[in-house]
Amino acid sequence: MAIERLSNLATISRHGKICGIDAEIIRTKCLEANANPRKREILVLHRDDADPLQRMLNALQPGSYIRPHRHHTPPKAESLILLSGSIGFVPFFDDGAVDTENVVLLHPTRGASALDCRESVWHTFFALEPNTVLFEVKAGPYDPSGEKQFAPWAPAENAAEARAYLESLEQLFSRRYLRDSGSR
Repeated sequence: MAIERLSNLATISRHGKICGIDAEIIRTKCLEANANPRKREILVLHRDDADPLQRMLNALQPGSYIRPHRHHTPPKAESLILLSGSIGFVPFFDDGAVDTENVVLLHPTRGASALDCRESVWHTFFALEPNTVLFEVKAGPYDPSGEKQFAPWAPAENAAEARAYLESLEQLFSRRYLRDSGSR
């Protein structure tokens, strides 16, 4: 399978009819995520931004901060399927408070294997262990100018407060799930 670098954030598969996601692809994306200053890396599987179904691998390492956001204009749902590692998924109310009833652990033995997030829900997710990989799906087409609406109450990705904010979410999450074996 031919893979081409799109940017410092992502690569794209130039496969023909079928692309099998094997251990080598997952290992490579994890290595690339580890080398990336953002600690994450995307492998785009759809043909281009106009594709009506956006599909990608998202490899994340601990410490990667994804600013809380929603897919609101146009409204888009998003599905995540865990392929390796574990993820803390945190939804929020409009005021920035954590929606604790809907926090989800994606974990191979103690949590869910996948989740579906309805359109216009504020959310973030983060790796709880090294070499975490998700298969992510949402409706297209992709419009980089308006694809994500970032939460005004959360720090920007490169802001000085971003690390502490992520750590507070990780602590909230670990209090709820990692010390308690009863998880979603």
